[in-house]
Amino acid sequence: MSSSESTTPAPVAEEQPTVGKLVAEVSRDISALVQSEIRLAKTELKVSATAGGIGAALFLVAGFLGILITILLSIAFAYFLTMTGLHPAWCFLIVSGVYLLLIVLLVLVGIKKIKKIRAPEKTISTAKEIPAALKGQKPASLPRR
Repeated sequence: MSSSESTTPAPVAEEQPTVGKLVAEVSRDISALVQSEIRLAKTELKVSATAGGIGAALFLVAGFLGILITILLSIAFAYFLTMTGLHPAWCFLIVSGVYLLLIVLLVLVGIKKIKKIRAPEKTISTAKEIPAALKGQKPASLPRR
């Protein structure tokens, strides 16, 4: 018997992709991913914008109807006051005076609320420390917890 060595063909080395090919593939994949994300965002925003537009239109219609109701109720209140025996002109002036008092009250409350507005001091101080922190310097003051 002869000793025969089994001769198996040497495995064919598959071509290993080069770094350039890998970078190109990664770049292509990332580009495709970003483009698909942008398409998804556009689709979602379109739906949201449509819903927001419809909601805003409904608020405008409700506001307009609210103004109409206010006018009609004001007229009804003025005519209700005529049942007390007052002249209709005086009744409408009384209703107008009530609205004038309401306006003055709302303006005074609004002024009081606006005077309470303060600058965001903590945010301003930390924002001033950002350039120093980016340069690697220690901030002057660290917030204590």
